[in-house]
Amino acid sequence: MEAVLQKFGIPSDALMIPITSGIINKTWKVTSTKGNFILQQINDHVFINPELIHGNIAAIAAYLKKNYSNYLFPSPVLNVEGTQLLKEKDSGYFRVFPFIEGTHTIDVVENPKQAFEAAEQFGRFTAYLGGFDCTKLKITIPDFHNLSYRYQQFQEALSAGNQQRIQNEKNLIGKLERLNFLVKQYDAITQNPSFKKRVTHHDTKISNVLFNEQDNAVCIIDLDTVMPGYFISDVGDMMRTYLCSVSENEEDISKIQVRPAYYYAIVEGYYKEMENELTAEEKKHFFFAGQFMIYMQALRFLTDYLNNDIYYQIQYPTHNLVRAINQVVLLECLMEYETEFKKMKL
Repeated sequence: MEAVLQKFGIPSDALMIPITSGIINKTWKVTSTKGNFILQQINDHVFINPELIHGNIAAIAAYLKKNYSNYLFPSPVLNVEGTQLLKEKDSGYFRVFPFIEGTHTIDVVENPKQAFEAAEQFGRFTAYLGGFDCTKLKITIPDFHNLSYRYQQFQEALSAGNQQRIQNEKNLIGKLERLNFLVKQYDAITQNPSFKKRVTHHDTKISNVLFNEQDNAVCIIDLDTVMPGYFISDVGDMMRTYLCSVSENEEDISKIQVRPAYYYAIVEGYYKEMENELTAEEKKHFFFAGQFMIYMQALRFLTDYLNNDIYYQIQYPTHNLVRAINQVVLLECLMEYETEFKKMKL
């Protein structure tokens, strides 16, 4: 790691503190005499072509700088070779971001204001890029939010996965199979011209927003999954991760509840920036966004568990199973509010 730091012009005696909130890349806060930075080691098993990520970031940064010069968009710093991405022969890909002083991240949304602020930031990002040709972006993770593909992976895991785990989890598997009407709704959206593909973040958890000391959102971070997509991806992931007071890792399902005020805050914050961008048909599907994303993540966690945990980092053997159960319970809680939430006027 000393060699990596030196190639970014950072003294090798800098203090490195791991940031453990992410489950894909490895991240550290670096404190040095030359300033504070964020160092990341990219998981190139997930992001097979990290160069595509940085091509996307560069294109977006150039567009925003030209059209919205006051918009805070943290771009990676250059290394000694004049590039943003460093490839080390034995340890993979690294990049460094400037640390935005006076800001912090949070792991669980603590109040509706935070949900509103984050939703506003993600909505603004997509709205500002409304004039950007999203087809120019490279696909960094193929089929990332393709629900039909994720359901297919789930079905394949039922055939070729760990048979003991499959036998033990028949009840949970049955629940997910009975919810596959959500896949049909997603397929209908992909065929509907009223749903537009836009520049979409695809990973809108609260830890991907920087807040200042006044609890105001300052900017969004972690742009590895920025690709063309549907608005339901960003809104849905906010619902999945903001509506409940506990995270996807919570084992005590009695703590999993939907907080209505947070739902309204997400919709209002996103709508504030995206009102003129969304079609009438899209506006009718805010509630489905939450169903879509929570269901897909439940499928992905259980699929990984049945495949012997080959994708997500886990802390104990049943971690992915706990995550899957957690998400199914959250989805059931959300669906209890369907009538109430759909009354919201947009």
